[in-house]
Amino acid sequence: MSNKDTTEMSLKSNEKPTLVPRLRFSEFLDAGDWKVEPLRKLAARSTKKNVKGEHTRVLTNSAEYGVMDQRDYFEKDIANQGNLDGYYIVEKGDYVYNPRISTSAPVGPISKNNVGTGVMSPLYTVFRFASSDNNFFAHYFNSTHWHHYMRKSSSTGARHDRMSIANDVFMGLPLPVASPDEQKKITDCLSSLQDLISAEGQKLGALKTHKNGLMQQLFPRKGTNVPRMRFPEFRNTEPWAEVAAGQVFSNRVERGNSLLPIYSVTMTDGLVPRASLARRIDDIAKASGNKTVRKGDIAYNMMRMWQGALGVAPEDCMVSPAYIVLEPKGVNPFFFHFLLKLPQTLRILTAHSRGLTEDRLRLYYDDFAKVPLLCPSLPEQEKIADCLSSIDDLITAQGQQIDRLKAHKKGLLQQLFPLFNEASL
Repeated sequence: MSNKDTTEMSLKSNEKPTLVPRLRFSEFLDAGDWKVEPLRKLAARSTKKNVKGEHTRVLTNSAEYGVMDQRDYFEKDIANQGNLDGYYIVEKGDYVYNPRISTSAPVGPISKNNVGTGVMSPLYTVFRFASSDNNFFAHYFNSTHWHHYMRKSSSTGARHDRMSIANDVFMGLPLPVASPDEQKKITDCLSSLQDLISAEGQKLGALKTHKNGLMQQLFPRKGTNVPRMRFPEFRNTEPWAEVAAGQVFSNRVERGNSLLPIYSVTMTDGLVPRASLARRIDDIAKASGNKTVRKGDIAYNMMRMWQGALGVAPEDCMVSPAYIVLEPKGVNPFFFHFLLKLPQTLRILTAHSRGLTEDRLRLYYDDFAKVPLLCPSLPEQEKIADCLSSIDDLITAQGQQIDRLKAHKKGLLQQLFPLFNEASL
């Protein structure tokens, strides 16, 4: 190797790594490298305690929804309202780091408080940027580019579900800093995309509300046997008949077949392929340990049926032996899928379940068979099922549209912000 080659290699090894994003707006292609600043230079910790108990609004920082009211997230008060003196006061515009790790936030989430003044657990780290124009960093914290520093600088807490990082180390978190104009361009781009996602989310919520309203009108209220809304061709027909569930469903007990796919019942999506679930579920070693479900059967989780854990099989498949498989007797399974998820029906299913506490409730087939159900003619069942299924199709399509937008935003986040050289952190 020549002296010239050696000199060139030495110079390259001493060159400072460039810090530029992979994707850059055209007007900034020649703007040069971004700077790196520690968090402590741009922001300061906020440690003001709620010493006089003047604030009673308790906030939380969730990985999925960001900063929100604790009561709305948990559907109940978790914090002791009489003991909030040690909680941090969080102002609107402050940022909050929650050290609790999860699949969607592997090092814990950092979120901006956009809801208003409240208090938060002292387990959280609260900080405030010197500049009020800081949404650029709110978007940055939605990327994964800062995760490596957190993993390198912290350890998992004693509970194994929390990161443990010293405050001084946390405030040393390196942040990429672009020029004000480039920051604004990136912020405007990502904010407009987030606004679109929020608008599509509102459409999804409206569809779900519309469906719930229809269900309340297409099925009879408690104490009645005629729904408030009926399709024209059924308005002058007989009232719905009360039947025992065992009259319209038999208990299918058929051993599994190794050629059939394995499905699981979920609370929100019904019966779905087990392989599609994010969480890992161990397969039963022998297919004979599972139960066969035929297309059009309803399978339910007997430990969660009181919460509506059931679904209609889209194909022949297998399920866990912990499930009950219902074979329809000349009825539309999709109609009963909707009927069995009604709040008033779930209350009846709960009453027929066995167990001393909610987490031990089980609905065996023999008890399910005694549940009273209101049943219209088969043509009316099919009409109602088709109507509600068509709305479900719209809900599914809208959810997929939101997922596509979120995936697009995730990709932009990873490219619009530069990735630090891990060796330099």
